[in-house]
Amino acid sequence: MPYETGAKVKLTRDVQVTANDTPGRIGFAGPLYLAEGLAGIVTGAATEAGAMAQAGLAEFERQVRGVQVDGFTASVIDNLRQQIIQHGGLGAGVGAQIKYRVRFENGFVLGGLEEGWLTEA
Repeated sequence: MPYETGAKVKLTRDVQVTANDTPGRIGFAGPLYLAEGLAGIVTGAATEAGAMAQAGLAEFERQVRGVQVDGFTASVIDNLRQQIIQHGGLGAGVGAQIKYRVRFENGFVLGGLEEGWLTEA
């Protein structure tokens, strides 16, 4: 589910902050990670190729978010969701994702976080 700027989110997994795999024997700290469950606020998002499909899907998700429906209606909504994805994927970027920038409670700001790494707080 796409997140809007200002949404409160939590990490669903440990996320590496640095890519510095320095060996411990040199005396430098190893890679730094933010722990699963750390909360923060979405401060921005960048869309990869397929922006039109992602924007349409984000708008669709915003409109149907939190609506209680029966099984048949849920399947119709899922069918519409798949049609939006397929229609937008014909041009390019079927697998395009939205990458988020999040400011966490501990002060870290990370960019490039995938949607699957976040959940609503």
